Amino acid sequence: MRLLLLGRNGQVGWELQRSLAPLGEVTALDRHSRLPNGGSGDLADAEGLRNAVRAIRPDVIVNAAAFTAVDRAESEPEQAHAINAVAPGVLAEAAQASEAWLVQYSTDYVFDGSGAAPWAEDDATGPLGVYGATKLEGEQRVTAACSRHLILRTSWVYAARGGNFARTMLRLAAERERLTVIDDQYGAPTGAELIADVTALMLRQVTGRDSAAAAHAGIYHLAAAGETTWNGFARFVLDTARELRPDLPLRAREIAPVPSSAFPLPARRPLNSRLDTRRVCATFNLVLPPWQQGVHRMLTEILNPEMV
Repeated sequence: MRLLLLGRNGQVGWELQRSLAPLGEVTALDRHSRLPNGGSGDLADAEGLRNAVRAIRPDVIVNAAAFTAVDRAESEPEQAHAINAVAPGVLAEAAQASEAWLVQYSTDYVFDGSGAAPWAEDDATGPLGVYGATKLEGEQRVTAACSRHLILRTSWVYAARGGNFARTMLRLAAERERLTVIDDQYGAPTGAELIADVTALMLRQVTGRDSAAAAHAGIYHLAAAGETTWNGFARFVLDTARELRPDLPLRAREIAPVPSSAFPLPARRPLNSRLDTRRVCATFNLVLPPWQQGVHRMLTEILNPEMV
């Protein structure tokens, strides 16, 4: 099986290089990648994407690239639209023409964040800003153009590699005695490693010999089990860090809860990012681990890499 992975250097893309490898031959591209036939891994280059699919002739396309700068999307809507909406549509058309599966990642930002119940796949959407609106349009273009698609909505993604919320909290806790962290946004921190592993498991099932596998195409919510706030996330990070590395010079003794209004930003954030994952668990026979498990492992990798 041939697989084309876009966004290889992102948080999820980096983990996908590992998780997809046992499925077949993986060609992993980033936005700087160029192929002899003019193919490109740059989602802003529609013709380059088409040429990349023509050159590789993949059985599966996994698009882990996106315009994820939520605030910058408000001032750069054209760029966000090209990458988050137009490009997935181009990939969907190319996948349909070559009878390939397409995996597209999306976000809880397609919802308006109201209420307290976890969002189900069929709930009414209502994005609050440009980022969510462009990701939703990307979903719609994929659904319309490609019959063999898996759209995975996730939220609060982190990874040990690169910058993330946990690293920021550790840095601030070493500098300050008091931190203020938002306590009115709810979700489940979800590791890029988990997303990549579940993606591989799903693809193994839908690309099998069972002709009924095409019935599994659709939108799925994928997040770790449980819920917390950013404040609760920060508390868990610092408590776990002290447990793993008692010698860390962490000064912070208070993590004060504050509302979202305390940190005004160009783009509004949804207050309710809870995702109902029952569909993906039932369809693919999965048990999603509690969010604390993945965060603990990530912190172990950061603070005690010799133990991993």
